[in-house]
Order: sequence, then structure tokens, then C-alpha cells
Amino acid sequence: MKRINCSPRPGWQQFAQSVGFNFHTFDGEPYWDETAYYQFRLQQIEQDLEQPTEDLHQMALAVVDDVVQSEQLLQQLAIPEAYWQAVRDSWHSAQPHLYGRMDFSYDGTGPAKLLELNYDTPTSLFETGFFQWVWLEDQLMRGEIPQHADQFNSLQDKLQQAFAELALPQPFYFSSVADSIEDKGTVDYLMDIALQSGLDARYIAIEQLGEADGQLVDLDGYAIEGLFKLYPWEFMLQEDFASTIISSKTQWLEPLWKSIISNKGILPLLWQKFPNHPNLLPAMFEQGQALKPGWVKKPLFSREGANIELITPQGKTVKETGPYDDSGYILQALQPLPKFVDSYSLIGSWVVGDSAAGICIREDNSLITKDSSRFLPHIILD
Repeated sequence: MKRINCSPRPGWQQFAQSVGFNFHTFDGEPYWDETAYYQFRLQQIEQDLEQPTEDLHQMALAVVDDVVQSEQLLQQLAIPEAYWQAVRDSWHSAQPHLYGRMDFSYDGTGPAKLLELNYDTPTSLFETGFFQWVWLEDQLMRGEIPQHADQFNSLQDKLQQAFAELALPQPFYFSSVADSIEDKGTVDYLMDIALQSGLDARYIAIEQLGEADGQLVDLDGYAIEGLFKLYPWEFMLQEDFASTIISSKTQWLEPLWKSIISNKGILPLLWQKFPNHPNLLPAMFEQGQALKPGWVKKPLFSREGANIELITPQGKTVKETGPYDDSGYILQALQPLPKFVDSYSLIGSWVVGDSAAGICIREDNSLITKDSSRFLPHIILD
């Protein structure tokens, strides 16, 4: 695994704008960064990332089966009691799932260590599935990278196949918070793939969801029988229309049982069920104990590094503020992100259905990866 400097494509920003990638730059700082790329050997991809991704995915599903059978675990994950049966029903009726992303600390040697699972509302999707692939094709054509270079990236193809194979009601709605450019861009990308799969895909903002006689409806009052929501389940269950989630005849993507896997509490439960697994880090539920050097404290509900605090083995504290301070916490042994030049690098590994589907790489100047962390492309080269 190497980090290699390279020349950006002339006019890539204009191309990004032309294809709807409107969040390639945040506050004047690059989010998409093609001044360098990461290079992997095929063995590193297949043995250290792809296979562990599929193994960990199956292990997480096994934990879900444990959780739905335990009121104590549902309570420990802070899932509201009013929705326990709905969570169980969604699991026992095998409500289908679409995609997820797990984040690893990996430096090219040794087992990749699972940091967390983003299985409800993962983003960086367009950047991985489309823009990163176009970068590869362009740079091959320009001779900026070796001609036999490849990329671990079947994300778009597998999403298209999943939409074609899932028995989804039509029209099928896609939803996000209206004023989030990144979330809307992600949903637009998914809608485009769904349309290519033959689905009657329509957009409705979360704020525009209505209710009639216990059924979710669109702006024209028509029943919403299928909905992809880029909006966390823990927020959905707090909304005014939350009770409608149970009564509405709506098929959800992601299904309600994903509220278990997307919860950071899955990490100590994985460690309890599969102790000393090479891809797992020791983890436990926080019960008031002080954070010690070599450990990380994470909220049960948190995104983009918010409200995470860690202490390095040398005693240095690193933390991020955020809004996720009203739930419980877990503690996880610290596996510092590898440092390349001046940046810490995190690998996101995608799952579509039950299959590994590609990786993305984020860089930051801090040990905590945030929403502003840079996205860099990668290649495979032996």
C-alpha cells in the first residue's frame, strides 16, 4: 500500500460540476483530492479487505439475530421500546437490505481492523462508484498511471443489479433532508442507478413526507409503498410521524433491523460473540469508567467523527465536538490510522447485498476522520 503523488486532470472541477458533484470542495478546501492516489497489490485487496468485509458482514448479521431476541440488548442499544417488535418483524420477515460501508484501519500489512459499521446512511457513494472510476479511466488514457492498473470498484454495477433483483414496489421513492447538498447528491446518484435498472424512482424530501390514516403519503396524497431514506433511523424514530412507521404499509430501504448494525453498540457485541477475531478490536459498553490511553470513546449514535474522543498510548487527547451527546457510549481499543506523509488514512469498504463491492479512502490531518476529510482515489497494481 503506497501513496503516490500525481497530476490532477485539467478541468476536473468543471467536469465534477457538470455531473452533479457539487460538494467536491467544502468551504474552499478540497474534499475530492486527486493530487495523489493509493496503490494496492491484488493480494492486499482480496485477502486483507474483500474477504474480511464479507466475513464481518455475516458476523454482524449473526449479532442482529441475537439482539432481536433480547430485550436487554435492544435496551442497551437505546432503541425505543415502542419499536422493538417492528425491529423484530423487519428481521424475521427478511426485509431486504441494499448497502453499507465498514471502516478499517489498515496500512497494507496485517489484518485490517474494523473501526465501525455505517449500515444505515453511508455516504461517499457517488465519489466511490462513479467519480473514482472515471478518474481511473481518464488517468489511464492520459498515461498518468500504468496501463494495467485496475481498481477495486464494482459498486455501481452491484447497486444496479440489486435494484433490478429486489422486488420493490413502484413507484419507489428516494428521500433525504432537503438542504443537504451531499445527501441530495448521494440520493440523486442512487435514483439514477435505480432508473437505469427499470425502477420508477421518484424523489421526496424528508420534510415533505405526509401521513393519512396511518399511511405515509407523498405531496399528492398517494401512498408511499416503498422508500429509501438517507436519514438515520434514530432520527426517524424521534420525528412527529414516527408512529406512522409502524402502521404504514411501506417497504423501507434500509430496513428497520439496520438500526442494530448502524449502532456503535454492535462493536462490543461483535467482540463478545467473536472474541479475539483478527479483524476486530476489543470493545465494551461505557459504564462510567474513565477513558484510558490507548482507547476511543464513541457515542452509540454518531456520524462523521462527531463526539468521538481518544487518548493515544502516549497520552495525547484528540476529540471532536458534535450533537451526538444524548445517548450512551462504547469504548474501543485504539488502532491508530496509518500515516502517509502528513495525513492519516482510513479505508471504507462497501457492501451491496451480502457482497463486498469496492473501497474508498479518506484522509485527514487528525486521527479522527470527519465529514471534511479528503477523498482520494486508488488503484490496484501488481
